[in-house]
Amino acid sequence: MTPPPSHPGEDPTVTSSNSSPDPTGVTGPTAVTGLTGTGNRTAGLRRSRLRAAAAAAVATALGAAALAALPGTASAASSLSVQYRTSATAATADQSEPWFKVKNTATTALPLSEVRLRYYFKSDSPGATYRFACSWAVKGCANITGTFGNLSNPTETADRYLEIGFTSGAGSLAPGADTGDMQLRFYQSNWQTLRQSDDYSFIAAQTAYGDSDKVTATRSGTLVWGTAPAGNTPTDPPTTPPPTTPPPGGSGALWDDFTYTSHTDPKISANGWSVRANSGGPGVPGATWDPSNVTFSTGNGNTVMTLETSTNGTASGTEQTEVLTKSTKFKNGTYAARVKFSDAPRSGPDGDHLVQTFFTINDLKAPMADDYAEYDFEYLPNGGWGEPSNILYTTSWETYNPEPWQAVNAHTESRQSYAGWHDLVVTIDNNAITYYIDGQTFGTHDASYLPERPMSINFNQWLIDLNGQTSTTPRAYEQQVDYVLHVKDQVLTPAQVNAKIAAYRQAGTAFEDTVPAS
Repeated sequence: MTPPPSHPGEDPTVTSSNSSPDPTGVTGPTAVTGLTGTGNRTAGLRRSRLRAAAAAAVATALGAAALAALPGTASAASSLSVQYRTSATAATADQSEPWFKVKNTATTALPLSEVRLRYYFKSDSPGATYRFACSWAVKGCANITGTFGNLSNPTETADRYLEIGFTSGAGSLAPGADTGDMQLRFYQSNWQTLRQSDDYSFIAAQTAYGDSDKVTATRSGTLVWGTAPAGNTPTDPPTTPPPTTPPPGGSGALWDDFTYTSHTDPKISANGWSVRANSGGPGVPGATWDPSNVTFSTGNGNTVMTLETSTNGTASGTEQTEVLTKSTKFKNGTYAARVKFSDAPRSGPDGDHLVQTFFTINDLKAPMADDYAEYDFEYLPNGGWGEPSNILYTTSWETYNPEPWQAVNAHTESRQSYAGWHDLVVTIDNNAITYYIDGQTFGTHDASYLPERPMSINFNQWLIDLNGQTSTTPRAYEQQVDYVLHVKDQVLTPAQVNAKIAAYRQAGTAFEDTVPAS
């Protein structure tokens, strides 16, 4: 399996062998993984994470009992079936772990974007709030959504539900095919223990996949599987959609629309940015970091920053690019950027092991120091680190040892093309780190990886090695950035991020930095 990605400050020719295998044995996006490290972290969370990473998914087929055609109950003539299992069987747990497979039982293709599942549960208190996460899925976590709602008619075993949906990227199921594993979980926002033994859809004994009529499925708004709690209709829309306006308060923000003229524009430094020129890692040893390859252009009314990386297949002929904040004053809150990844070079032959990034980081003061922190979006359009083709990582770092290599991190990954523009968001509070891509949850990493010290904000593009393409023909790759936003000490939804960006642009604000020095 794939080693966790090397971090931007580390020599990427040394990679970790500490990744957990795909628990299903199916090649595809892997689960969030990590190692027990040092520091003042929650041991219980670590044990829970390691147990989940070690769990094996055993698939069994059980016959579905015919369902009576009652209100809130699907007809026996269903076009799909839902299999359920849990990897957290205790009456109480730090998180609930409902895993699903959806099977197409019809004779025609089933577009997954038409399907919605609902898992019903009893809230732990009237004011409890919950977070959804996808640890791993054959269809890719980026293609699975999770939304919470309140039941119109609460019962003794259910007053809430988790609704699972699919983006168009999940594709269709052929007759007889299933989605494969969807390893999902949810937890209280404050990470307090939740009770699941009184949850309508929870079945403690269901440790292997089997049909469950306690989970409902709709197709294009029509109930086709399962039975909802008495008095409820699973076609009701979710009652708790995410807010679309930013919450009040907060303690500072950084906003930059990158309206600069060139890498020598004095406003770049005045606004707190550094365009890297010094040597060193990551990337090909002996490569240079060339500030002149950072350029700015205007399109569709917005100024875009372009980072160009070029090579002729030699170390001395390799030029990489990086732009970073001079200040390390950013810690909890919301980070967002609109980034354009590229699968193909702008010119020349393709195939180099390229890394395109948006990340935050601070310095490693000593090997395995527990106050190190780093949170990455890293796209590898041509593979690398043992991967044969395009893959996107999100990685949360606790610490590492450069020699001998030892890594303590968690990562979520998706093996598919991400060429084009994408809205990247990562939120950090006192409970978790959550990554979003294009408004959808991509991965959530637990409190074991929270930062102890502030960080800088960085964009860079570099080559892991020169093994992917051995030609000496010059080639150049581009990564583009439209904007960057950080809101200190506030966790914003992707919709709130979009609203805040729209407000900045409507007001004509090109730059703002009200984040206090750390």
